[in-house]
Amino acid sequence: MQSRAASPEDAEAIARIYNEGIEERIATFETSLRTAQEIKAWFDGTHPVVVVEEEAEVISFANTTAYSARECYSGVAEFSVYTAGKARGRGAGTLAMKALLEAAEEAGFWKLIARVFVENTPSRKLLLSLGFREVGVHEKHAKLDGKWRDVVVVERLLPANL
Repeated sequence: MQSRAASPEDAEAIARIYNEGIEERIATFETSLRTAQEIKAWFDGTHPVVVVEEEAEVISFANTTAYSARECYSGVAEFSVYTAGKARGRGAGTLAMKALLEAAEEAGFWKLIARVFVENTPSRKLLLSLGFREVGVHEKHAKLDGKWRDVVVVERLLPANL
């Protein structure tokens, strides 16, 4: 496995992995499947997107998005990480997050944040192992398929930009 910066040519593979996560209902409140064209919009020149490949196949990705339009938060980004079901448990998510942390720091971000479903133990363990801290729980943050879901807020400072 190896990580690299993603490009718009990876959009189809990223959409496939993200859509798998949407369908499983374990990692996102999103319910509408994404097209490769929608994923291409992520490549805005500001927010890093990385992928992990194994035998020339994209099996994991991590990306950042804007946290807020307010200028004071320009160095804070939200992030996501997803791994194809067949590749989980083998370190692809860890590799993607390590690459994203490096890319986000190089891009000038000073903090990454995310909200993780409280029951998503694998993601929580992964993020804690990479130095993220759990800040707190947002109870009944949103409904997914008619059920209220709680999320844990995680954050990590990127020291080079503090």
